[in-house]
Amino acid sequence: MSALLETRGLGKKFGEVVAASNINVQIQPKEVIGVIGANGAGKTTFVNMVTGYMQPSEGEIFFRQEKINGLPSRTLTRRGMCRSFQIPQLFMDLTTLENIIIALTIIKQNNPSLLRPTMTKPIVDESMALLSRFNIDQYANHKISALAQGVRKLVDIVMATAGNPKLLFLDEPTSGVSADEKMHLMEVLMNALRFTETAVLFIEHDMEIVENFAPRTIAFYEGTILADGETSVVLEDAEVRKYVIGSEFHRQGEKTHA
Repeated sequence: MSALLETRGLGKKFGEVVAASNINVQIQPKEVIGVIGANGAGKTTFVNMVTGYMQPSEGEIFFRQEKINGLPSRTLTRRGMCRSFQIPQLFMDLTTLENIIIALTIIKQNNPSLLRPTMTKPIVDESMALLSRFNIDQYANHKISALAQGVRKLVDIVMATAGNPKLLFLDEPTSGVSADEKMHLMEVLMNALRFTETAVLFIEHDMEIVENFAPRTIAFYEGTILADGETSVVLEDAEVRKYVIGSEFHRQGEKTHA
């Protein structure tokens, strides 16, 4: 099977500082992948390069067998690669429904115009269907500023999936969400994407989230990939435990000993 996304020798330098080096990754259609690493390990730099928000200093990026180096983020969005951000990128004074309508309008129109009507019945119906799929349709007429952080996160992700992307990057989807809400948020998210054609790569610091929702995990350390493989194997890797997650982490089912 041809890779949906492939990077070859991808790297990024800021002056003399190496932020990422020799990143070689293949992502297959419909895969779900967790990305772990300490702050500054190169995770977000990798995502920024692949999604067109930052140009690599070296290497190649292929999406759906086409080289995409140098293409802007909006072009990549139209080709089927989308992302959400650690801090939701929302219109705080508008309602949830209005935010989704804006996202759909941008996706569906090559040159969105303020003079072109957006509140058409098909757009409204499609927006409501998206909100329903993510179990947040009850917030359709609520202003974003009045919503809890977990709901805002889901709205941001709904906006990112508005165009039915082939590949979705999520930057710390559970950050800022209470511990009690994290598992529920990810369950809603993964259930909503389960029957789509979307591959998902999510950056996450909570190892329990990674263990529960990512069959494959990529561990970054100092701008390079330290490990890449089945999540249970990566989380047991001695170097990953030493440099990324710490020896105090215990996988589900493990017993601790005094």
